[in-house]
Amino acid sequence: MPTAPSSQPPQALTAAPSPPSVWRPPHLSARWWPVFLRNLLVWRKLAIPSLVGNIAEPLMWLVAFGYGMGALVGSLEVSGQKVPYILFLASGSICMSAMNAASFEALYSAFSRMHVQKTWDGIMNAPVSLDDVVLAEMLWAAFKALFTVTAILGVMLALSISHSPKLLVAWPVLLCVGVMFSSIALIFNALAKGYDFFTYYFTLVLTPMMFLSGVFFPREQLPPIVRAISDWLPLTNAVELVRPLFMDQWPTQPWRHGLVLVVTTVVAFWVALALTRKRFKA
Repeated sequence: MPTAPSSQPPQALTAAPSPPSVWRPPHLSARWWPVFLRNLLVWRKLAIPSLVGNIAEPLMWLVAFGYGMGALVGSLEVSGQKVPYILFLASGSICMSAMNAASFEALYSAFSRMHVQKTWDGIMNAPVSLDDVVLAEMLWAAFKALFTVTAILGVMLALSISHSPKLLVAWPVLLCVGVMFSSIALIFNALAKGYDFFTYYFTLVLTPMMFLSGVFFPREQLPPIVRAISDWLPLTNAVELVRPLFMDQWPTQPWRHGLVLVVTTVVAFWVALALTRKRFKA
């Protein structure tokens, strides 16, 4: 016997769930450590050439400008204290070295592993998320920066540029500088289509920052509007934290400079992670 048609309307088709936003909070775990360890094991084979390459350029800057130009400049007045130019330069150039070492590793090496060698794809076949891979790359670049500045600090101590016990505090500050600049560099790594793209970052971002952040000369000589912009540059705040420690003093505004470093790091890492997720459609 035929049944009467139901008066209930047909159920609507269930909509497919929307993909998660690339801007969702980072989902991190301890699985970044095997990725970090993998990079360390590979790098051990090239540790000596890597060390020489990383410290040769900053030491040439230090010798050429510190001793050469320092003989012409003499001393500079910093925070009411007369300091030799080589000490002024050393305290700024070591921050620059941390910036460059972290940037090179998070750009060229990370891009090779991500795009050219497809190492990231192989890693993510294991139960390791993209978020953990990006975190491992950031921390690995920061470690390379710390390794570089530790070697440079040893040379500076051997040259008797500074023997301040407060340099022990400068060491973790320089680690934070490496973390910050590796996070910034990973943004450009996520956007890059090839190695040539990194020229924009070095030419338009890092090079102007080097000359506006008080590495080579006091920022008081800058025009007021440029000085106001310079106050908020990441490298400026790193130098303002490290330079007084070389002079056996404490920074005058440590919380302000430290907050700039922390906020820049958090924002840069979040943006880098979101852009990397977009690239991998994860």
